[in-house]
Amino acid sequence: MRYRTLGGTGIEVSVHCLGTMMFGSVGNRDHDDCVRIIHSAVDRGVNFLDTADMYSTGESEEIVGKALKGRRDDVVLATKVHFPMGEGRNQGGNSRRWIVREVEESLKRLDTEWIDLYQIHRPDHTTDIEETLSALTDLVTQGKIRAFGCSTFPAEEIVESHVVAERRALHRFRTEQPPYSILARGVETSVLPVCQRYGMGVLTWSPLASGFLTGKYRKGGAIDLTVGRAALTPARFDPASPVTIAKLEIVEQLAALAESIGCTLPELAVAFAVAHPAVTSVIIGPRTMEQLDGLLAGASLTLDDATLDRIDEIVTPGTNVYHPDGAWTAPVLADPSLRRRPVAERAASASA
Repeated sequence: MRYRTLGGTGIEVSVHCLGTMMFGSVGNRDHDDCVRIIHSAVDRGVNFLDTADMYSTGESEEIVGKALKGRRDDVVLATKVHFPMGEGRNQGGNSRRWIVREVEESLKRLDTEWIDLYQIHRPDHTTDIEETLSALTDLVTQGKIRAFGCSTFPAEEIVESHVVAERRALHRFRTEQPPYSILARGVETSVLPVCQRYGMGVLTWSPLASGFLTGKYRKGGAIDLTVGRAALTPARFDPASPVTIAKLEIVEQLAALAESIGCTLPELAVAFAVAHPAVTSVIIGPRTMEQLDGLLAGASLTLDDATLDRIDEIVTPGTNVYHPDGAWTAPVLADPSLRRRPVAERAASASA
């Protein structure tokens, strides 16, 4: 297992980070089996674990807490906050009110006294970034978290957060967690360069592109929309969708490339993300022990320039073949009212 320093924190983490989103009700419901998977990963050198409060509504954190009994000092533990955790108002977001409440709940579920990396899961345009950074800075001072970061933030908001932190003498985001795979290379354009400029650690998610780079889905093959990730987001796997067709065409080329260099498609996909100079660690999210074994089998794989050049020919750098599942969408794109002047104002301008 290889290790890298996480941004400027001085904390060394494994190049492969064990993601636990698939532990619990949305994936592997067998807690004992999930604990075995975590122990196996740690025994093989993985010292970086990533979870979130909203994964299976806290169940994933509880599983991680069980697995780390007696082994807490062996791992760097990361979790996240932002998404709603209950009904009613103020049960989510990036406000001080929610952060200081929810960190206590995460500490209880994880059965630990501190969190190594506490991440803001998504941007929140209803909350001033100074409010968020101030709350997180206080948590560091209190010893409840060691460092904090952001996840799936656009480049401009990462820059703004650093400007605000410097002006207000607050601690800053030390890491970013973006989606990154051969099929989703959009972050290469600005997010990854910005992280490098600010000395941030980067832990990437979805290196297998929601399963399309596992080799399970191939051109001409049937896609079962009732099981696995396809059941969770069937529209993403619609065989008639132009995006799905494009993915499968690319998968055939990548599978051939992987075979030519003597590795599997998943090994190629993970090694691709590891190769970027901005990336500190790549999150792998197995549901079963078999999947963990397959992903760690290629842990030492390093891609040469010829292979990376061929990948660039297949998927142009800085482009997304699809919009990653769960990726952030700017409110100005999702809400038409933010792109249009009020009707009365438009009418007045036209008559002037």
